Amino acid sequence: MIQAYDTVKNKWNDKDAQQLQTGLDELVYRSNLLGSDRSVCNFGGGNTSMKTTEKDFRGRDIEVMWVKGSGSDLATMEAKHFTGLKMEDIRPLLEREEMSDEEMVEYLSHCMIDSKHPRSSIETLLHAFLPFKHVDHTHPDAIISLCCADNGYETAKEIFGDRFVWVPYVRPGFSLSKMIAEGLQNNPQAELVLMEKHGLVTWGETSKESYDRTIEVIQEAENYVAQMIENPSIFGGSKYEELPAQKRKQTLAKVMPILRGAVSDEKKMILTYSDDEEVLEFVNSKNAEELSQVGAACPDHLVHTKRVPLYIDWDPQNDDTDQLAQKIRDGVSAFKEEYKQYFERNKNEGDEMFEAAPRVILIPGIGMINSGKNLKMANVSGDLYHRAIAVMKGSTALGEFVSLNENESYNIEYWPLELYKLSLAPAEAELSRQVAFITGGAGGIGNAAAEELIAQGAHVVLADLNEEGAQKTAEELNNKHGTGRAFAVKMDVTAEEQVQSSYQQAALQYGGVDIIVNNAGLATSSPLEETTLKEWNLNMNVLGTGYFLVAREAFKQMKEQGTGGSMVFVGSKNSVYAGKNASAYSSVKALEAHLARCIAAEGGEHGIRVNSVLPDAVLQGSKIWSSSWKEERAAAYGIHPDELDEHYRQRTTLKVNIYPKDIAEVIAFFASSKSNKTTGSMVTVDGGVPAAFVR
Repeated sequence: MIQAYDTVKNKWNDKDAQQLQTGLDELVYRSNLLGSDRSVCNFGGGNTSMKTTEKDFRGRDIEVMWVKGSGSDLATMEAKHFTGLKMEDIRPLLEREEMSDEEMVEYLSHCMIDSKHPRSSIETLLHAFLPFKHVDHTHPDAIISLCCADNGYETAKEIFGDRFVWVPYVRPGFSLSKMIAEGLQNNPQAELVLMEKHGLVTWGETSKESYDRTIEVIQEAENYVAQMIENPSIFGGSKYEELPAQKRKQTLAKVMPILRGAVSDEKKMILTYSDDEEVLEFVNSKNAEELSQVGAACPDHLVHTKRVPLYIDWDPQNDDTDQLAQKIRDGVSAFKEEYKQYFERNKNEGDEMFEAAPRVILIPGIGMINSGKNLKMANVSGDLYHRAIAVMKGSTALGEFVSLNENESYNIEYWPLELYKLSLAPAEAELSRQVAFITGGAGGIGNAAAEELIAQGAHVVLADLNEEGAQKTAEELNNKHGTGRAFAVKMDVTAEEQVQSSYQQAALQYGGVDIIVNNAGLATSSPLEETTLKEWNLNMNVLGTGYFLVAREAFKQMKEQGTGGSMVFVGSKNSVYAGKNASAYSSVKALEAHLARCIAAEGGEHGIRVNSVLPDAVLQGSKIWSSSWKEERAAAYGIHPDELDEHYRQRTTLKVNIYPKDIAEVIAFFASSKSNKTTGSMVTVDGGVPAAFVR
């Protein structure tokens, strides 16, 4: 049996709280506790405040309200993310009858005690107008269920009696703040405020009292809603059965690149998916299609989910995957056209349309797919729609689910104050929204390429026969650059099924691939007459067949996406130079270079570029050079292995050694827009070996 909600727990720990300095540290602690449970507070949403006495720059005692700064998230915010404002400057605003958003923002900027503080929350006045030391505004699932039910007010009376103030829906700002203040003046015994289609406001004399009140109110609502839910008839009951788990994954792996291409217009999107019990219960239900099109459950949701999701009318028991793929293409196309019409119907002067594609895609039998500019934001979209499902479950148990009208939804989505929060995000890097698939990802060049590509905004899949090494590299990259930026898979490039499986895993993890770094390798050295068939086949299998299989499967997925792509083959100086005592290695490296040109010729019409980088003697971090290859190459030159590094430096015209980062920078160049009109090319990174000059 699926519960209505994950029951909200009181996480306050007196021992932890006693270690804090009173004041702002306690506010940070309380805010993080509230934000850590997404069924209490949405990503980026909600706000908290505290009123204290501080010394101003002249040493005078003044009353200051600390409130969440715009663009921060309660779960992760620190003291630096709060704004301090002088209450003596804010209180006179209560006498005003009206105030525009622009005027409010400008006025509050003059109330700050420090100009370096972030701009205060959109709902600053909500906190300032209430005569309490500590105030919390949250968006709990159970409360939003109540506030989005057509009989919400009547139900609230049953739960809370006369302990609440009900405020009809008004967009956040001066008017809403004043309505709440006046509501409490008329009902001084109230313990909470319920905002229609919006959320909850609670307060207390101490940080703990405010937090405890918030949790207690949520739990009361949860208990009531849970009693009203009848499991057999949730969302009208079941219409479809989900596909078995393995079949779901196989189907998703096939359609996600198609969907990724469909939702990627001028900019590509990263995809993620969810097929947990709550999502499947909803998408498989009789009422899912109708309910999903009512509108967003909360203003904070639609900024990341759009007003409605795309529902794919697909029968998992009777329709096949090809039919699903076509319905996805048709559905996304129709959604984008409707979004453009929605924009035209509601636009205000100066508005510029966002991407028109859906952020949430619901598929019966399969689950939910979400899109975003990166994995984090795709996950945010998914997390918020999980919240929406919980709200719809509660609202339909109480009455009928209702939402904002179309025009108000638009005005929230394109609200200048909301757009300002989005503008606080850092500018997108050159390779943001791109997914790079790197073979030999645990090795020196593969590791350096991953670091360089991630630094330029990409997400990376590290494929390597050394699974432990790839996972270690991915963990290090994620710790440095953020969760989910790197993903490791075990792959033998010579095993066709493993290569295909790795691309399926990439599709499930990010939606598809855009950049291929064909880098996995080995090297052997021996005179021709001593070259065994086993040695010859080993080189051909790994460096020839392996590069072919990796490129072929990438080509297929890139064509499915329809958004082009870039393949970079890591060849060798030996691709164009006949290395002494290395006939097997040199021959297959030449094969790689020509294979790249062949794919470039075939891929052009699909926007798929293929280029090669030809390094030489990259000793640092390479497992090849820690093998017998180092001794074999030294023997070929008649020198000691320890002299090899200097030997290679001296034979270059530039008198330099070559490092993995040098190769990584050229890989990043070929992957970037700077080489958009280059394909079938080779760039040597060997310090200048005249015998290997490309002719």
